Amino acid sequence: MSHQNTPADGQVFAKEEAGFHKSLKPRQIQMIAIGGAIGTGLFLGAGGRLAVAGPALVLVYALCGFFGFLVLRALGELIMHRPSSGSFVSYAREFYGEKLAFAAGWMYWINWAMTSVADVTAVAVYMNFFKAYIPWLAGVDQWMFALGALVVVLAMNMLSVKVFGELEFWFSLIKVVSLVGFLLIGIWFVVTGTPVAGHTPGLQLISDSGGWFPNGLLPALVIIQGVIFAYASIELIGTAAGETQDPREVMPRAIRTVVLRLVIFYVGSVLLLSLLLPYTAYKAGESPFVTFFGAIGIEGADVIMNLVVLTAVLSSLNAGLYSTGRILHSMAISGSAPASLAKMNKAGVPYMGIAVTAFVTVLGVVLNAYMPADAFEIAINVAALGLIFAWATIVLCQLKLWSLSRQGVIQRPDFRMFGAPFTGIATLAFLLGVVVLMAFDYPIGTYTVASLLVIVPALVVGWYLARSRIAAIAQANEAGRG
Repeated sequence: MSHQNTPADGQVFAKEEAGFHKSLKPRQIQMIAIGGAIGTGLFLGAGGRLAVAGPALVLVYALCGFFGFLVLRALGELIMHRPSSGSFVSYAREFYGEKLAFAAGWMYWINWAMTSVADVTAVAVYMNFFKAYIPWLAGVDQWMFALGALVVVLAMNMLSVKVFGELEFWFSLIKVVSLVGFLLIGIWFVVTGTPVAGHTPGLQLISDSGGWFPNGLLPALVIIQGVIFAYASIELIGTAAGETQDPREVMPRAIRTVVLRLVIFYVGSVLLLSLLLPYTAYKAGESPFVTFFGAIGIEGADVIMNLVVLTAVLSSLNAGLYSTGRILHSMAISGSAPASLAKMNKAGVPYMGIAVTAFVTVLGVVLNAYMPADAFEIAINVAALGLIFAWATIVLCQLKLWSLSRQGVIQRPDFRMFGAPFTGIATLAFLLGVVVLMAFDYPIGTYTVASLLVIVPALVVGWYLARSRIAAIAQANEAGRG
């Protein structure tokens, strides 16, 4: 499809942005950028993955972090081209037309809806931990914790984007402070050689425990999709761009600093965990940070870390409701989603879109009581599929922007994806490789990739149901130009 930046396009973009309050401050954008890069994947998931792959997890985090950074750079160029709260769905519409925008929007919604189901369940599991310390919690059922978390975060999201930004700022700050604390304490143990649970920290601990790949290369490759999920929501900064006062000034700085944080917080933390204890000391279902603090005998450390992990999940739930509300609003404006999802309240919050995701999350809470563990894991994997599709869409849009600039149709902004188009092509190849690896991860990954046999036809049917409405809106915009 040829790119024509017509006045009709401008009308769609203007409608997309109408009603949003440009209330996010630079400090909040910076923290949303950090918060997106630190989640449950690190705080909880790293324990089980260390146990499976050993110190090779450090290399996997570095590899996925590199490609995550390339996706962010591609998104940064698109934001500089045109900031939009519709994020990559809006760019997909601009560069490839309504079909890709429709598919990208709904795949991203599936990603966040599934993530929200996981998040409220995780909140409930973490709250169960406190029953041993707070007697009156013992009588509270798990689903009540899940529902309570959803109600609180939903209420905060409905108030205003300013409240969302402030909530995310403090959630992110707690995560960052706790990680910095761990890094400082862990480095002190390594530098001084103080034993941890009878083990002397340092590189020799890795070699004594079977080297970087103690269980071989395959386990390290298989966990890649889980690590990709750990990086989920770094792309959220694109959605926030539409509600920032000076996006062209704030965004490049936020994106540049994200890569440093990815290296320090993710790669640095996992490397330090590998230097402090043998990989066999970590286990699935327990935060590796709780494992470490438990090993050095700090009283109450497990309680503090559990609170931090709880904060990370609430942050993810908060971001999920925020993001899906904006994405569904953007899709409703173009006709890809029901028109009612475009409704906003006086505070500039697309409350109907947020409510739909919240409703699905409630169903998830109910269903989770009856779902076996594997089915729940599949939900997380389906979320990863949606994320991979989103990242691929961002890169495809940047490649189209690069191509159009070569033809002289568009001028590329100063903040660019370096090494284009080769870095973009390499990223797409990597993402395709992750999907192939998922298919080989039997049974969960295999079932997840097989779910595309249901998802793709559903998207095709949805497109045929919505296309007349999409065409009518496009016609109305065309008629209204000039």
